[in-house]
Amino acid sequence: MLYALICAVAALVTTESTAGTLRTTAGDVQIDPMITGLDRPWAVDFLPGGAFLVTERDGDLLHVAHGKATRVDGVPRVRASGQGGLLDVTIPRDFASSREVLLTYSKPQGGGADTALASGRLNAAGTALTELRILFEATGGGRAGRHFGSRVIDARDGTLFITIGDRGQSERAQDLGAYNGKIVRINRDGSVPADNPFVGAAGALPEIWSLGHRNPQGADMDSQGRIWTSEHGAQGGDEVNMIRKGRNYGWPIISYGKHYSGKKIGEGTSRQGLEQPEHYWDPSIAPSGLLVYSGRLWPDWRGDIFVGSLKFDYISRLDGTPLREAAQIKGPETERVRDIVEAPDGSIWFVSVGRGSIYRLSPAP
Repeated sequence: MLYALICAVAALVTTESTAGTLRTTAGDVQIDPMITGLDRPWAVDFLPGGAFLVTERDGDLLHVAHGKATRVDGVPRVRASGQGGLLDVTIPRDFASSREVLLTYSKPQGGGADTALASGRLNAAGTALTELRILFEATGGGRAGRHFGSRVIDARDGTLFITIGDRGQSERAQDLGAYNGKIVRINRDGSVPADNPFVGAAGALPEIWSLGHRNPQGADMDSQGRIWTSEHGAQGGDEVNMIRKGRNYGWPIISYGKHYSGKKIGEGTSRQGLEQPEHYWDPSIAPSGLLVYSGRLWPDWRGDIFVGSLKFDYISRLDGTPLREAAQIKGPETERVRDIVEAPDGSIWFVSVGRGSIYRLSPAP
């Protein structure tokens, strides 16, 4: 058993990098596999010194450094069913002093599960999390195994934003007394910021920052401190939204998609008082991870938004006002792109679920 486990971990790491190229509007880019052999990878983030952490949906957190992958002990117990499991990983900007790692996951609750955020301290060896704490736990989501949302953003003011899907109960996305279909904001210790928009409102959950979301699976913060999300529509109507304090993004009252039965959703595509998406796709691309790029290695892409497609196997690059899909980055490696992030050196990394791998994009030599 021990020998099999050692072999399995060893097989995770690419021992010889085989670089390829992908054609883009900024010229050819080099693509390198950083780790292969993963089992349903969901997210990646970077540690100081070049190591990185990877989540696998069935519940494993991997620490990868110097060509070696190690499974990290002490992660929270997850309900790995349907779309649930161990989901996002975020390394806060104060990691060097705090050693904290943030994990979102589907936490078992009775016969079901719901989105939760936990924090733990990574030991110096990168082998275990200690002092695990649950900072936030949505409740009342039911037993459905879908629409967990589950991205977390470490904001510059020290607060955390967590995206939560409607959990298959679309009408609850409009209910301020439910976490379904919301983006919530909490302090790093799990408490509620006093300036959240619904603090003190009758019947409202104080953590709520915005409402009317279907399933936001991508999120990032731009250079101006604005939150952007990519959200799954139904049949059509996938969206990119800029998230504003206290705003209602309309689901399921308005949508640019249709029900899978073909029936109309809600009242149509607009209603006074409800936010319009910055961009939408029809047909759906099944968007997941979202990155707002700094321009560090590709100045022409400064401020552009990159979104991974789970359905059509490409990375969408969006820019302009109004926001539009300017290009698609596509190759054999972009199979079911789940996460996309910028590394400290400005390279772009993405998680390919279909390939069970993580790849790095950098300027071609």
